[in-house]
Amino acid sequence: MRKLLPLLSTNPHGSGRSALTCRYRCGDACFHEVPNTSDNEYAGDVIAGVLSRRSALRAAAVVTVASAAGGAVTLGAAPEAVAGPEAYGHGHGHGHGKADGARGLRFTPVAPNTADKVTVPSGYAQNVVIRWGEPILRGAPAFDSEKQSARAQAGQFGYNNDFLSLLPLRGEHDRQVLVANHEYTDEVLMFRDYDAADPTREQVEIAWAAHGLSVVVVQEERRTGRLTPVSRHHLNRRLHTTSRFELTGPAAGSDLLKTSADPRGRIVLGTLNNCAGGTTPWGTTLHGEENFNQYFANGSSVTDKRYGVGTGATERKWERFDKRFDLKQEPNEVHRQGWVVELDPYDPESTPKKRTALGRFKHEAAQPRLTADGRPVVYMGDDERFDYFYKFVSSRRMKKGDSRAARAHNLTLLDEGTLYVAKLTGDSPAAEIDGTGKHPSDGEFDGSGVWIPLATGNVSHVPGMTAEEVYVFTRLAGDKVGATKMDRPEDVEPSPRTGRVYVALTNNTDRGKPGKAAADEANPRNLNKHGQILELAENWDDPSSDGFAWRLFLVAGDPNDPATYFAGYPKEKVSQISCPDNVAFDPHGNLWISTDGAQLGSHDGLFGVATQGERRGELKQFLTVPRGAETCGPLIQDRRVLVAVQHPGEIDGASVENPKSEWPDGPGKIVRPSVVAVWRTDGRDIGV
Repeated sequence: MRKLLPLLSTNPHGSGRSALTCRYRCGDACFHEVPNTSDNEYAGDVIAGVLSRRSALRAAAVVTVASAAGGAVTLGAAPEAVAGPEAYGHGHGHGHGKADGARGLRFTPVAPNTADKVTVPSGYAQNVVIRWGEPILRGAPAFDSEKQSARAQAGQFGYNNDFLSLLPLRGEHDRQVLVANHEYTDEVLMFRDYDAADPTREQVEIAWAAHGLSVVVVQEERRTGRLTPVSRHHLNRRLHTTSRFELTGPAAGSDLLKTSADPRGRIVLGTLNNCAGGTTPWGTTLHGEENFNQYFANGSSVTDKRYGVGTGATERKWERFDKRFDLKQEPNEVHRQGWVVELDPYDPESTPKKRTALGRFKHEAAQPRLTADGRPVVYMGDDERFDYFYKFVSSRRMKKGDSRAARAHNLTLLDEGTLYVAKLTGDSPAAEIDGTGKHPSDGEFDGSGVWIPLATGNVSHVPGMTAEEVYVFTRLAGDKVGATKMDRPEDVEPSPRTGRVYVALTNNTDRGKPGKAAADEANPRNLNKHGQILELAENWDDPSSDGFAWRLFLVAGDPNDPATYFAGYPKEKVSQISCPDNVAFDPHGNLWISTDGAQLGSHDGLFGVATQGERRGELKQFLTVPRGAETCGPLIQDRRVLVAVQHPGEIDGASVENPKSEWPDGPGKIVRPSVVAVWRTDGRDIGV
């Protein structure tokens, strides 16, 4: 009998997302009607009559000659190669290399568990870098859970940290700039005796200040991977629900974005529900506004419904204290959320920009790569059941260097270009995609795809919609052009080594239900509770291409389940994984995956998986997080791994008076979301 890496099947605190998480994180999105009720074609409906990927490969020699007229569809072993499925190494001795794993993944995998701590491999150490409420601005007091105030929170590290970025800080020895998103607040875990039906103004204003973004300089300890915050550094910054943000790009100034407080439609107060993000080659950070719909009351329009805005009161009752959250009074205010925000962490006086050219939807992340001529391309997922994934191709080239002129120019790169949405087709007969996850006769789920243009500058490519409407109501534009309905596309990351793009599809338990989209080759399981990761290769390895090849790189779940797949790697040699969410790359080209709401009995965690070579598909768990927590913001450096431990203790029935976790400070202390650094005790690089 084959011996799998350790599995854990059941535990009262270890399986799936709690109702408390659904309540505060996304406004119970999964319990509401799916916003996408469009009847656009599903991927499985358009397979017939489409040139198959393999046919395109057989014709590659001909197509290559005519490349100016149309891109070849290739998904080979390396970006410089044109190769078919055999390039992945199936049947070429998976697992016969060194016994300790792919380079960067040479650690003993953490076993599935439900421990109330961050569990790391043997030979590794950790520290809490910064906790919710730690002061980072001058004048901010030390955190006191019993004496919170909005003024104090505005100078302290925010709540529920998510995306993380570390940027170099020249001229300051062993220091870096840490940027963090703060996605949402758990008021019941923040305030003693919290009354959800009747929150106080002070509690609401504290929550406003706990959302948003933090910039904080951190000091590294050279002999270890330990990081500590440098409080009151001049670059430290807090941006929250009442901070000023500027709308830029082709939709700025639109009538759809004007309110009574901002009749010009150009200045927004606040950024909401910042989930994952990205770091640009020109030294800024990008932040995706995700489940913004839950903060707005009394939605009534068709567009409100398509974005999941409710028709009644909100969970947090913010509309009682500021009319901008009441759509009866300010119907356009909701249109000013749901964008990608660009922040310059090196300029504490700058106004962050909401880049309208990248479209408005539930942005999970936004990670750029450059074309050969230096134009940024940003890949983006819309985190909703049956919604789409997108890319933006800039029309401007990045200028190299740190001169004032170069920085000023580069801060305009995301305002001009073309916004696209993806449509995928499979290359297997539709009858072979039966919803069980059984592989088709050709042995894998794969196919081709096209990028459908939605708008370029002030020109709409969508019949019946103006360019402004395309940017503000991007979901509706995707509906009209027949984009492929996906299983919650979350983080989308291009590999800095190969250029391949990896799309985390977290789950979709509505797939295949009556009246809902059935399984297709890119989303092959009905009632999909474990998710998958899709790998995409742009035609000619050109990020600005209008076509691509794709295949499922990983189909998550219990390795004993025949529906699971790990890029062809032997399943008896992998860790179990469920619900992939955020993804990142290490210096060796391995993909690291954090999970959200894992359905296999263990706490959520962080995993590394090889994407190249004979160990492609080798997946190993690096850490787990405490009770009720989610693993967010993974950042993998040579000698350090950073994770954001989000919503620890977020378990049904939990409150300040009845905590379900004692992390990070032990019994009698309030639970606090925090950033954690992990490093090897021998001082060597991670996983080598």
